[in-house]
Amino acid sequence: MTSLREKYEAATRELQAPFAVVDLAAFRANAAALTRRAHGRPIRVASKSVRCRELLRTVLEMPGYEGVMAFTLPEALWLAQGDPGGPVGRDILVAYPTTDTDALERLAADPAALGAVTLMVDGTEHLDLVSRAVAAADRAGARPSDAPPVRVCLDIDTSWQPLGPRVRVGSLRSPVRTPAQAAALARAVLRRPELRLDGIMAYEAQIAGVGDAPPGRPLFGRVLRAVQHRSAVELAKRRAAIVRAVREVAPLRFVNGGGTGSLHTTGREKAVTELGAGSGLYHPHLFDYYSSFQGRPAALFALPVVRRPARGAVTALGGGYPASGPADPLRLPVPHLPAGLSYSANEGAGEVQTPLLGAAADTLEIGDLVWMRHTKAGELCERFDTLHLIDSDTGAYVRAVPTYRGEGRAFL
Repeated sequence: MTSLREKYEAATRELQAPFAVVDLAAFRANAAALTRRAHGRPIRVASKSVRCRELLRTVLEMPGYEGVMAFTLPEALWLAQGDPGGPVGRDILVAYPTTDTDALERLAADPAALGAVTLMVDGTEHLDLVSRAVAAADRAGARPSDAPPVRVCLDIDTSWQPLGPRVRVGSLRSPVRTPAQAAALARAVLRRPELRLDGIMAYEAQIAGVGDAPPGRPLFGRVLRAVQHRSAVELAKRRAAIVRAVREVAPLRFVNGGGTGSLHTTGREKAVTELGAGSGLYHPHLFDYYSSFQGRPAALFALPVVRRPARGAVTALGGGYPASGPADPLRLPVPHLPAGLSYSANEGAGEVQTPLLGAAADTLEIGDLVWMRHTKAGELCERFDTLHLIDSDTGAYVRAVPTYRGEGRAFL
């Protein structure tokens, strides 16, 4: 039987390394697995975890997916203008607040984008920025008289605070935490005719983005699962109360929650109408450490062996692609194929060269490939301008598609 490594190398034999690939068979299997865990809720695709318009379109054409969760407003405008009315461009939620006044004015002056893009807000300061942009577009004569209002979404703090704000489990995001605070912000939106309340987002990062089965730490894993369970119970009640309070003020088109690591729990909440996910499509190695699901590595990069400095060691070209987050060894890519390679403690993953150690090194010759997995999903695409699509089911090379960077776009 042909091994996965042999299939990858046969499909890419004409390519010069370093290069990045996406295994479409694994990508589609991961997409289907995410929908099975979503309890019938549609999944909004997090573009930061994909960063390739062709693959965004591929997943949005699959059953169970609807809409994009963008990470910046300029990105959202680009997606909307590049696919007007299409699966990528018709419903885009910007997941983070923006202070980009130029982009806000462009949005305010573009009726088509106004019908597709929803902004994230968590305070009246954000509302002021949007209102000023609308006024500026009006003064410039750039905004049609029949332009629809700017759609906004309230971002809700989902952290678990069992002993009050001094003990916080979760990310530092929104200051809006209670039903009363959310309702007050909703009323502030309604007082501005240039704005329209569109939805609520409440992303539970402490559950969705933290693996509950850390390798070699079983006791910590048990504690983590208990904390995540209690956090999920508290959040489900508070999220439902927030949604009720806001709906007493204004209707909502959507309530977004969840992430790759929490689809199976958040999807059960009646208050949630849609889920967000993206990392699970590529399944980077950060997502290997969950007890509730498994995925297939779909996005990899190949490095060429350029040196054999000693027995049990080879040196690959490049590879120093750390991920964002806390500065720890988990942020480094991991050698995937051939199995059994590890980093040198003295050098790690290097800017221009990466020594790799282990018995498997003695099976590699100059020019052979080492297949690596990035820690986080879309950040791989900031290192490569092209993704080579292959299919491990057939062993075929499919085609090359540009990443955002390959299209000359770098939004963060």
